[in-house]
Order: sequence, then C-alpha cells, then structure tokens
Amino acid sequence: MTVLQGLLRNLSPEVRQYMVVTANYWAFTLTDGALRMLVVLHFHQLGYSPLQIAMLFLFYEFFGVVTNLVGGWLGARLGLNKTMNIGLFLQILALGLLLVPAALLTVPLVMSAQAVSGIAKDLNKMSAKSAIKGLVSKGEDSKLYRWVALLTGSKNTLKGVGFFMGGLLLALLGFQGAILFMAIMLVAVWIFSLLKLKQDLGRSKAKPKFSQIFSKSAAINYLSAARMFLFGARDVWFVVALPVYLSSQFNWPHTFVGAFLALWVIGYGVVQTLAPKITGRKTGQAPTGTTAFSWALLLAVIPALIASALYFNVSPQIALLAGLLMFGVIFAINSSLHSFLIVQMASDDGVSLDVGFYYMANAMGRLIGTVLSGWVYQAYGLAMCLVISTVFVIAAALLSLLIPKADCAVGP
Repeated sequence: MTVLQGLLRNLSPEVRQYMVVTANYWAFTLTDGALRMLVVLHFHQLGYSPLQIAMLFLFYEFFGVVTNLVGGWLGARLGLNKTMNIGLFLQILALGLLLVPAALLTVPLVMSAQAVSGIAKDLNKMSAKSAIKGLVSKGEDSKLYRWVALLTGSKNTLKGVGFFMGGLLLALLGFQGAILFMAIMLVAVWIFSLLKLKQDLGRSKAKPKFSQIFSKSAAINYLSAARMFLFGARDVWFVVALPVYLSSQFNWPHTFVGAFLALWVIGYGVVQTLAPKITGRKTGQAPTGTTAFSWALLLAVIPALIASALYFNVSPQIALLAGLLMFGVIFAINSSLHSFLIVQMASDDGVSLDVGFYYMANAMGRLIGTVLSGWVYQAYGLAMCLVISTVFVIAAALLSLLIPKADCAVGP
C-alpha cells in the first residue's frame, strides 16, 4: 500500500486528475451497461417483445440529445468536476427509482428512470471527454490522441463487461438486489469523486451565454454532422434489427445473443484504444478530416457487402457474423478518430461547449438509428437497414472532407 501511495505521489497532478476522471467514468460505465442488460433481461422475462424493450430506451436516447446541448454550457459555467458529479448523482437517482416493489415497476416508471439515466450518462461522458483537453498541454496532440483513445476504448470495453455484470447480478441477486448493489457501489465512487476532482476543471474564464450552446465553428459543425450519420449508421441495424434477426432467423437463445453482443462491444473498445497505433504511427501525423474520410469510406463497403449477401441469400450467417466483426473493427477506428478530432478542435476556454454540441449530434444519431432500426426492420428487413447504414456512412465520409486539415504531428 505504501509503495502504491509513493508511486501515486510521484505522478504529475495532470496524470492524477486523469486517473480520477477515468476511474469515475469507468465506474459509471459499468453500471450503465449493467442497467441496460438488467432492463432487457428482466422485461424479456416478463414477456415483452424485443421492439417493445427497445422502446423503453427511447427517452434514454432523446434526453441524451438535450443533455449534451445544455450540459456543455453548464460545464463551461460551473466546471466539469461539478457536471461529472451531478451525472453520478443522477445515475444513483435513476437506480433508486427502480428499487420500488415489483408491482409498481411500470413501463412509465422504467422509461422515466431511463430518461434520468440518459441525462446522467451524457453529463458524465461530456465531462470526462472535455476534461482531458485541460489536462494535456497545448501542442501535445500525440498524447491527447492516446489519452482520448484510452478513455473512449476502455469505456466501451467496460460497457461490454457491464452487460455481463448485469446478467450475473440478475442471476445472483435478482432485479432489485442487483439495482441496490450498483447504487451502493456508485455512492462510494461519487463521494470519492467529490473529494478528489479539481474545483476549477474546465470552467470557462468568461461566463458563456446560453445562446452559445450552438457551435459557431464550421469545422465542428461538419464533424458533428459526420458523427450523427456515423452513429446512426451503426444503430440503424445494431440496436433492434440485429438482436431480433439473430434470435428469429438463426434461432439463437436470448442469453447467447446478449453474450455475443457484449463480446462485440468489448472487442470494439479494445480496438478503439489501439487506434492511435493503427492510424498515426506510420505517417507521423495526427489524424485529420481526410483521415476520417478514408476510414469512413472503407467502413461503407462492409454493410453494403452484408446487405448484398443477405439479399441474394449467399451464406447469410457467415456473411453477417464476419461482416459484423469487420464492421466493429473499422467502426471503432472511425469513432476514435472523431473523438480525437473534437477534443483537438474544441476551444481551450469553455471546451465543454464544443464537446457538448458534438455529443448532442452523437446522441441524435443514436436516436435516429434506434427509431429506424425498429421501424425499417419490421417493414423491410435487415438488408434494408444495412442499405441505410451504407448511405449514412457515405454521408459521414463526405462531411469529413469538409473538415479543415490540422497542422500537427504525432510524436513517437
């Protein structure tokens, strides 16, 4: 213990703050993934259809759009330490709403809890991503890229672990026991965060007006639009259509579907952490909009090929599973590139305004994708979802070309 304390004391204040932010984000992400799986499995046991279950998360996505827009403004005015801790508190509140007796656990109550959880998640994420900008010295784009990629990738890996944790806790403790366990865990993290996060983290020197929540930077607007289409392209087939298709067409048990998708998310997160080595090591240059264009164009090929295989009935199971794995790898690199670009391009003073606006577009893409995933699959099938995914990725690629090239080099 003494050795560990000595090592921590030898770290720079910036690294120690980065560790606090990351630990905070990790703890939140575990409960976020576990809560999603708990709700899915519990309401599946109650006889709800996959589409009905997906609709339980509609408020979760909708309020993510609102929260990112307003949360960036709050972060700039109050400080990112406060918005991050408010996010943790709201997640505890969301868990508390689900601790009512089973007879009172109605759909409106669950949707309300998901709304609170959606607000909490995006406050926490916006705060964590914005905070990194203030912890890395100006011009150290290589370090910034690695830190952003590590935070982003580890988050998605832990979200997948959270899926497993949710299933395990449900089996061991039951629904209410699992919720109570997570709430207690998060209260401990919240107290630690209140004590350790810097008081002025990310606070703007000039108090921004509410009208400034909309970005006036053309580059950030283009990147935000590209992000919206990128995440719409993923969720239009991944959220509802894919799990229902695997269950109904391949006759996979629901537990197997959940485990497979959890592993996919974990692998996706691992690739995100490796993105700086994949995209920046050989060229010696930090990623630009042109880099994002190239990787998005490569991504667009994958759903187009899967859709063709399904339409012409060419080994659909192999095509879908192999394509899903390839899509996960290339999508993870695209996502990590975007995450770096927004933190790099964001204004130094009031960084959360730009990051919040960007993640508002991210949440809008998820919302559009979630709604289309249920409707298009029900009306036209998985192949059409994949066609729309292809069109969305091409749109993201074209928008990336409009992002001005940043003049910065990546160190070793």
